Amino acid sequence: MTTIDEQQVAQQDATPSATQDAPLWARGVTRALDPQNVIVGVLVLVGAVRHGWAGVGWALFAAVFAGVIPQGIITLAMRRGKVADRYVGDRAKRAKVLPVVLVSVVVGLVLMAVLGAPRELIAMILAMFATLVPVIVITAVLKWKISLHTAVSGGAVAMLGVALGAWWALGYLVVALIAWSRVVLRDHTVAQTVAGAVLGAVVAGLTFRAGAGL
Repeated sequence: MTTIDEQQVAQQDATPSATQDAPLWARGVTRALDPQNVIVGVLVLVGAVRHGWAGVGWALFAAVFAGVIPQGIITLAMRRGKVADRYVGDRAKRAKVLPVVLVSVVVGLVLMAVLGAPRELIAMILAMFATLVPVIVITAVLKWKISLHTAVSGGAVAMLGVALGAWWALGYLVVALIAWSRVVLRDHTVAQTVAGAVLGAVVAGLTFRAGAGL
């Protein structure tokens, strides 16, 4: 028995793209605004605005555990033939990879707390951890491939709004663009991208606000 989302994907696969250029543009958006790049960019931006060069240094340190190491793990798995692509498109394999990413985030979180990193940056990593937990549960237990791209970007915009001002909410236009790219590439359904964006915004936003004391 297939789910509604699986049926939607099958329909998308049977329908040619509206334009020949759409898949190429979609791949570019997906690659440029993937979770690793979004995490690093947001960490550096908040670190620089709130704490200057010291904040940038701490942001890069945090990015190693929240973005670089997880992507390195996925790249190694690709070379060994364990996963097919950098975004781990297979839901079952994603359910196995995400807990490893979670461990890396926890290690970074502990080190930052012990070494005295700025509170806002610790709160950002904590928010990422908090977002990953329900994503893993939904992926592994409910067996539904919620979008990690939109969960991360939705959470990033929420944190920017809390840390730097309400105008950053305009970043949700970028989240919508990312969602579009994931649907066009048939990696996710509309429901999966919307659910990811909402989950990321709510969980990361509330966790960051509480952790940063803002």
